[in-house]
Amino acid sequence: MRESGLPGLNRRGFLAVGAATAVVAFDPAGLGWISQAQADEGATGTRVPPLDGELVTDDAALSEAAEDYGQIVHDRPRAVLRPGSVRDIQKIVRFACANGLSVAVRGQGHSVFGQAQVKAGVVIDSRTLARIHSVGRDRAVVDAGVTWSALFTAALAAGVTPPVATDYIGLSVGGTLSVGGIGGATSHHGLQVDTVLALEVVTGTGELVGCSRTENRDLFDVVLGGLGQYGLIVRATLRVIPAPATARVYRLSYTDLTDLTAAQRTALADGRFSYLEGQVAPTETGWGYVLEGVAYFSGQSPDDATLLRGLPAPAATDIAELPYFAWLDRLTALVDQLRPLRFPNPWLNLFLPDAVTDRYVADLLADLSPADVGGPILLYPVPRRRLTRPLVAVPDSDVVFLLSVLRVVAPPNPDTVNRLIADNRAAYVDAVALGATQYPIGAIPVSPAEWAAHYGAQYPRARRAKARFDPHGVLTPGQKIFP
Repeated sequence: MRESGLPGLNRRGFLAVGAATAVVAFDPAGLGWISQAQADEGATGTRVPPLDGELVTDDAALSEAAEDYGQIVHDRPRAVLRPGSVRDIQKIVRFACANGLSVAVRGQGHSVFGQAQVKAGVVIDSRTLARIHSVGRDRAVVDAGVTWSALFTAALAAGVTPPVATDYIGLSVGGTLSVGGIGGATSHHGLQVDTVLALEVVTGTGELVGCSRTENRDLFDVVLGGLGQYGLIVRATLRVIPAPATARVYRLSYTDLTDLTAAQRTALADGRFSYLEGQVAPTETGWGYVLEGVAYFSGQSPDDATLLRGLPAPAATDIAELPYFAWLDRLTALVDQLRPLRFPNPWLNLFLPDAVTDRYVADLLADLSPADVGGPILLYPVPRRRLTRPLVAVPDSDVVFLLSVLRVVAPPNPDTVNRLIADNRAAYVDAVALGATQYPIGAIPVSPAEWAAHYGAQYPRARRAKARFDPHGVLTPGQKIFP
């Protein structure tokens, strides 16, 4: 099995690329990082501990680490660690503590607002730690740098599947477990963080700690959905379930928002679809609304009439069947085409209480131009009881709606980006006043005081965990949660 998440490049090959730019010491008062050539010429500093991988400072590595899918924030680190082992991560975290540096893990770089960037610090590139250790009947053990696409491929070969997929599966396991990981199957299984059985975590003091619901529970509870603040996930044990063979996809088109949300609430209540989402799309006369429901199965196809019974009559119905993995992988080609174009993506992602969803979304759409979106708008419900991780903050509502306005600015225009970020900020403030929270993967400027309000009753837990597990405050500063 190939160790690296980079196509055609194994870990040894990846490390060899940066060999010429590897650093051996750090001088905080003068040169910064010192290369072997500089050391040979007499430069001195605090020696970098021996590594199985490499710490590099070449322009290509630093430039890559200073960007993400959002193309909005460009905080340049001082160095990039390409770890050859978990020990490397421990050593660099300890080195960072001793030398006043910050660190963050970057997986596939799919953040949109600099969340995994570290200005003048060290970015840990998890792509060199991407091994699938085992896939069994009920669990899989993987490194944090493994992509969900690779895990689904390996799991399906064993006849099993992770229960929940994000819409785009080219993300790293460690990345989505740090934020939550939501998808259409969340209606049945919760977020991806709700399917985790155990973790291995490097804390902000460089300690490697195993944790689960029965071992070091206090760390387990804050790392899942903890936005990289309390520890860096390096390995995960995930629940898997028997895999279906086929996805039967139902797309029900509505002309009214309330028909869409009524249909979604009915489908959510009885769990008729294995996967339940929805979209808002521009039409010639305004906005159209689509319920997207999927029935997973093996063998005989489900009965359409039974699955659609009791839902508001749609204006149009489209039904198609795809192999299960083809359905999961449906967005990969599109994202692969868009990423090289480097369009800014100032996304807005909110969790809305059920009672205010229809009114809030209608008001937002009334002031929203399709030109100010550029990408899809997602809207779909999940049951609050399925979301079990304490630091994934969601409204106090039995049903919670995810609203994602996945803005794309094409062609890039800084003034437009700034205006849309300001719009995100205003929409967020209005939503919070109605009891909403953010799903923190978007581009919304938020102050530390607002983060405290975001966590609410869980904020004291977050503060205690930060003081205990990251006492030097070196982990993941790009989230800007703690002052």
